[in-house]
Order: sequence, then C-alpha cells, then structure tokens
Amino acid sequence: MKFPIKALALALASISYVSFAVAEDSPNKVQRVEVTGSSIKRIVKEGALPVQQISREEIVRSGATNVAELLQNIPAMQGFSVAATANGTNSGGSVFASLHDIGQSYTLVLLNGRRVAPQGSGSSVNLNAIPMSAIERIEVLTDGASAVYGSDAIAGVINFITKKNLQGGQVDASYNAPQQSGGGSSWNTSLTYGFGNLDEDGFNTLISYRHDEQTPLKAKDRDFAKTAYLPVSYNGNNYIFDKTSPSSVPGNATVQFKDSKTNPNKTFNPGLKKNGNCGELNVPSLTTKDACGFDFVNTIEIYPESKRDSLFANTQFKVNDNLKFFGDIALSRYDLTARIAPNAVSINFDKTSPYYTQSIKPYLNAAQDLDVKKVGVTYRTYDWGTRDTQTLTDSNHFVAGAEGEALGWSWNTALTWSRNELEERYVGGYMKDTEFRDMLAKGSFDPFAPIGSQSDATKQLIRNSIFNGAVRTASTTLKGIDAKASSEVFTLPGGAASIGIGADYRDYRYEQSPSANGKIYAFNDIPAYDMHRATYGLSAELLMPIVQDLEVSAALRYDNINKIDNGITGTTMGEDMAASTYKLSARYQPTKSLLIRGSIGTGFKAPDMLDIAQPLVAFGVTQTNTCPFPNTPYCKPATISAYDMLKGGNQSLKPEESEQYTIGFRFEPTSNFSFGADLWDVTITNQVSAVSQELAFSDPAKYASLFTPSAEAGTGDMYWAFKSMSMNIGQSHTQGIDWDFNGNYKFDFGTLSGTLSGTYLIDSSYTRAGTDNDWTDSLGHTGENNAVSFRNIIKLTTALKTGAFNNALTISFRSGYGDTTASVRNLATGKNELITLDVPSYTTMDWQGTYNINKAFEIRAGVKNILNTEPPMSLRTGNGHQNGYDPRYTDPMMRSFYMSGSYKF
Repeated sequence: MKFPIKALALALASISYVSFAVAEDSPNKVQRVEVTGSSIKRIVKEGALPVQQISREEIVRSGATNVAELLQNIPAMQGFSVAATANGTNSGGSVFASLHDIGQSYTLVLLNGRRVAPQGSGSSVNLNAIPMSAIERIEVLTDGASAVYGSDAIAGVINFITKKNLQGGQVDASYNAPQQSGGGSSWNTSLTYGFGNLDEDGFNTLISYRHDEQTPLKAKDRDFAKTAYLPVSYNGNNYIFDKTSPSSVPGNATVQFKDSKTNPNKTFNPGLKKNGNCGELNVPSLTTKDACGFDFVNTIEIYPESKRDSLFANTQFKVNDNLKFFGDIALSRYDLTARIAPNAVSINFDKTSPYYTQSIKPYLNAAQDLDVKKVGVTYRTYDWGTRDTQTLTDSNHFVAGAEGEALGWSWNTALTWSRNELEERYVGGYMKDTEFRDMLAKGSFDPFAPIGSQSDATKQLIRNSIFNGAVRTASTTLKGIDAKASSEVFTLPGGAASIGIGADYRDYRYEQSPSANGKIYAFNDIPAYDMHRATYGLSAELLMPIVQDLEVSAALRYDNINKIDNGITGTTMGEDMAASTYKLSARYQPTKSLLIRGSIGTGFKAPDMLDIAQPLVAFGVTQTNTCPFPNTPYCKPATISAYDMLKGGNQSLKPEESEQYTIGFRFEPTSNFSFGADLWDVTITNQVSAVSQELAFSDPAKYASLFTPSAEAGTGDMYWAFKSMSMNIGQSHTQGIDWDFNGNYKFDFGTLSGTLSGTYLIDSSYTRAGTDNDWTDSLGHTGENNAVSFRNIIKLTTALKTGAFNNALTISFRSGYGDTTASVRNLATGKNELITLDVPSYTTMDWQGTYNINKAFEIRAGVKNILNTEPPMSLRTGNGHQNGYDPRYTDPMMRSFYMSGSYKF
C-alpha cells in the first residue's frame, strides 16, 4: 500500500499544534557539556551539525526489546545487518548500524563517547554489546565526523550515553508474544540501582543488570515463508518460483561415463524412479527431468533463538569541583542458536558399491552399465537433523579516566580495554568425518531411502556420528588511551572563541583459532589468524562566534595507521597509512525562530585487516552457474551447478577517501511548532571492492585469473572455484534529505505531542563490483549488491499525556521497490521466464498505553503491527535461508502483544 497522502496531511496538521520542546538548565547555572561531533564543551543548544537525540522516554515508548530494534526504527538507518540473517549465514546474530545506506563499516558506534571493540577485523561494532537497560539517551550524528573521531566515521556517529548520578533503584520486566501461534515470544527483566550523590557525597555508583530471552520462530508457522516452491501470480499469469535444492532426500544421482560423447552424464532420482514420486518435502525438479528438489525452507527457523545477559557499572568520584575520576564496565554474553536445513553433501561411489547395484544399475541400459565411470549423489542428510549453530558472543569493555578544569581548560582523559570474543559451536546436524565415511564405505545407510525409513540400527549409527563441539573462536581486542582539552582562547564580536585539542592511541588485535578442522565431513578448514596493528591520531577544533548570529567551526585531524603484524607468518603486511582530514561547519541564526547550518569535510577509512592480509580461504559457494570454461576437466557434472568461492586479501590496498557536505535549516515559527531539514551528500573513492561473481561468470576469459581449480570438500574432486579478491577500484555516491516536524498542544484534558520524520533518498549509486567507472544504483530497486536503497522511510509518532493514563501511536512507512529479477516457471506454458515483481510499500502501526499507578509503579501495554500486515512477497536470494519475503526489511512476527512493568525504589 502507498503511504496515504491524506494521512500525511492530517499528521502535518496535527503536528502544527505542537511545539519543539527543549529542556534548559536553570538560568542561574550555565552548564557546559560535550556534544557528539565536537571535542569542545559548550552550552547546550542547536548546533551546526545535525544531531538527533533519542530520550529515555522515547526508548521505552518504542517497545523495542533491544538496541538493534530501536535503531532500526530511525528513518536515517538503512543498510544494516539484522539478527534474522543468522539463519543461513555465520553472523551469529550480530547486528550492525548503518546510517544513510552508506554502510556499517562507515558508521562509528560509541559508548559514552568512546570506542568499543569491533567484531571482526574491521571497525563495525556489534550492537548486542550495548547495555540497553543502562542507556539514558542516544545521540545520532548524521554527518561525517572523521576530522573529530578518525577513520570509519564517514557516514556519522551513534553515541550511546548511559545514566549518571542515579540514586535509588528500578526493576523492569517485559513480555512479548505474537498473536499467531508457533513461537517468537520474548521476555526480559532488568535491575538498575545507583547510590551516592556526586554533588553531595562526592561519589556515585550505578549498577545495571538485564536478562533477555527470545524463542525461535519456524518458517512453517508463517504462510508467507513456509516453502521454497512458491506460487507467484504476475500480470495475469501463474508461476512457480522454485528455490528448492538439488540436494534432496532421496538423493539425486548423476552418473558419469567413460565415453562422455556417446553417453553424456545422466541425472535422475532413484527414489522417484522406484516410487513414482519424490516423497515428503520434495517436489519434481523444474530444471532437471527425473530429478527432485528438496523444500529446505520448510525445515528452517526464520527467527533465531537467543539469550542475552548484560551488566553495566559506572562509578564517579569527585575530588573537588576541578577534578573527577570515573570508570565504566560493560559486560555482556549473547547466546544465539540458529537452525537451518539439514546438511547438503556430495557423495561419490563406483560400481563396486552396494548403492550402485540397488539403486543405479536398474535404471541404466546394458551399454551404460558397462561404461560407468563413477556416480555422484547430491544428498540431504535429513535423518541427522537440522544444522544447529550456537554462537556465544562475549563483550567486555572497561574504561578508567579522569576529567576536570585547570588553568581555564576543560580536560578529559581515559584508558580503554575492550574485547569482543565469539565461540562458534555446531550442536546438531553436522557429521563427524571418520564416522560418516565409515558408514558410506559399509553402506550403513541408504541415501536413496525416503524420509524416516532408515532402520533402527542405522538411526543409532546416525546419532553416534553427529558432531557436537566448537569449530572456532575469534576475538578482537582494543587497547587505547585518549586525551582531549578545550578552552576559550580569544574574544570575537559574537563572543568567546574556543579551541579543542585531542590525541588518541589505539591498538587492535584480531585472532581466530579453528578447533574442528578435519573432524567434520565436507567441512572447509577454518584458517587461523593473528593480526595486529596500531593507530594514533591528533586533532584540533576551533569554534568561532564571528558575530552574534554567526558561528563557524573548523576541525583538522591527522591519523596514522601502521602496517599489519601477522603473528601466524611472523611478517608485516600492507603499508603504513596516514591522512589528514578536515571539517568546516557554520550555523547562522538571523532570527530567533530560524537557524541555517551547513558543513563540508573529508574523511578516510583504512581497509579492514582481512582485506589486506587474508590468505586465500574458502568463502561459501557461488550461485548456480554454467561451467566458466566448458569442456575442461574442472567442470562439474551437472550443466548448472554452484562452484566453490574463495576469498583473499590484497597487500597493495590504499585507504578509502570521502568528500561530504550538509546544508540545512530549523524553523520554529511559534512556541508550539518547529520543523527542519538537512541535505547531505557523501562521495567515497578508492572504495574496497571485488569483481562480482556475476561479472566474472559473464566473461570468464576476461577474468580468467580469478578462476582456479580447487578440491571440493567431502569428495576431494577438483572443480573450478572463483576467487573474490579485494581491490581499491570502487566508488559510491549517496545523497538525501533528513526532515522532521515536531510539536505539542496542551488541551484541558492533557498534552498531545507528535513528531513526523523521514529520510528521502535522492541518489544511492556505486560502481559495479570490479569496475572503477561502470555506475549502477539500488535506489528503489534491488541492486547488484543484492540490497535495496529505499526512496522514502517515514515515521509518525504521536503521544497523548493525560496524567496517569498516556497513549502513544507510531506509524512506520517504507516505500515500495523493484524486486530481484527472478527465473520462474510459467505453469501454462511449462517454460521458464524472467520476471521482476513490484514489492509494495510496507506500513506498520504500533500502539502503547501507559498507566502510572503511583510515582513508583508504572505499567505499559502495547500492540505491534496492529493491522497484522504481512511482509510483502519478494523473490530475493541470499542474506539468509528465508524465502518469499526479505527478512532485512520486514518483521515476520506480524501482530504481537506486549506488557511491561516498572517499579522504582
């Protein structure tokens, strides 16, 4: 459905009654604070940079159960990772932030103004590490800030600010359940307590603990997500979108002959031949006659099971008015289990195998029987169960520092030690290599038997052959020290000019240790890593009130990033990287009600350590393709197959660079109404990219250097593999407008407030992977990056406060887009066609009611997705095993109800 114009007009009319509320300190006390995006302490006011603030009340009112869900509701957020894609990837449920669709690696996440250890070898912070119960507010700088914070702040900054100087305690609990049965419920509880008054007692300590649990949701419990054999209606025709797998149960067999010219490869399903049907959870293949496709989607979970425990502690000790010591501790454990379809494996055997006599020979003629070379089987190990992966992510963050005033300078310094560590475990569905090969050699199970028909003895052998244990551990450790100071330095006609200076040193170490190599059947070995590099930066910022209504600031930063020390090889890799970046910004307020602001600046980002130093390692498989070099020994037997993909780094990589600007305004014509808009523009060059598999397979001769023979895991057969290699050849350009209307109006019975905000994307273009000047885009359609850049994301939030009873209504809108072009079977003609669906817009409505029993006890109840809107149909591929919709942009829970309570003491 399109976002209703009448509803938009009504929302604007309603908001015209309301005002932009700004909390001010007592006129007798002028407090200077540090604002996200600047190193200078100043009096709080609307600045030259666009900073969106999310208050504690807005956090609670959102009904979000975690930090990631909360941020994903911000219109400026696009291109982020979501937990649901853990079902089909090795993400472990990691969730990252991405501003303006520029990318998660360009969005800096801070906790109380300081960096947190990233996950992986780059700079992206897993939002699961942020302690939600301790958050007081969130500041989102939607403008580049490399000149203040250094590399990776090209898109902007998200700063989570925790509660400070809290006295007393608070207990919170919440439960959420979808209306439709089948799973997906969640609950959480937290306890926060603070003691000591910093101003009166000279100290304060705050401790906050929270526990969350999320139950899984299975694909078969949602009609829009339950099958890989999906009926589709388009332009009056009926189609089938077949995403079923050729690894079926009973397995599909491909017989290879010695004389391939006389006897070309023969593919068929012995179970189909024998029984006349493909059996449970299988359908006749639409691409290969006499073969079957396995409906793997029916076996998966579309939302994973998880548990989270987080503990945050903050202490402050005030020596006097000019000196204070502080410390932060943030600990969390995120335990996620993702369950996907049973394992798809390849099996080889020859004419001496009992499998051949029983299931292959009966379907060959005499000449074929004499000419058999070998038989390959694509098999789904359904009797071993779903592949279950448990990922334990531990985040540990410690900060100790001091701040104060001396000789007219405000200063702040701290030491940081932060680590993100994960352990990946296989806890179901994967087979031990020795035991499974022994079963194959002895014919202990029948790969051509229907589901559930294995003997009791075989079932026991299967149970004994399931691997259960860790496959790898990985960690990223950040050690750092920073110092900054600011002071008024001279006087201009508009007031005192201030300068801010800063320096920081950070040391990163990324490690990975495999623990199951050689133990699991058809398992690509996991590489070991030990990479380390250090970086330091120097910055300066000058804030100048030129005249009373005009303020200008200039920031300059120098960063140096060292070569990578490779602890595995004992060598250094890559080059030292250094760059200077700048930012100029200004705010002009010609009248009390109008503010005009703008900025221009540059940024740079060092490539991730693996982009530089990663050896050539297994990296999944390509989409199904024809052989890149037909009639060569390394072609797979089937005409269309998935080939292994390898990934490697490049020691010659240079830093990515950016140029950006913003220009905007805020207007408050009355005390009841305000609105504003900011135009932003970001161009990135020298972007780290790689030749895409689509481009390489479309012209293999041109990209012959990116193909190499490689042994297939499990069988050891040599086939072509595609190499994805990092290189500095990409460019991107992103431009858009952030806008909002705010207001409130006081009636006799209460106060109505509202905010209508959105992001309008003007351009989201980039060079095709592997090219430096061949431009494409993903604006309003699924691009070659398999992602969508939404033209419009809009959010309307209204709240009615009437004393003890309060209500809030939120409407979220995401514009429609052109889907992935997909191959479908026309049921009328029996032929395949290419179609591109128009995915409609997605609108959800949420309500929350609050009842304050007294000053200490509060109850909230809410409904998410009141209209029970289903995710629109999408034929996208990748980003998890879900089918029929896109889990990145929609919520499979549909209508759900929640209740929460809060008690203060």
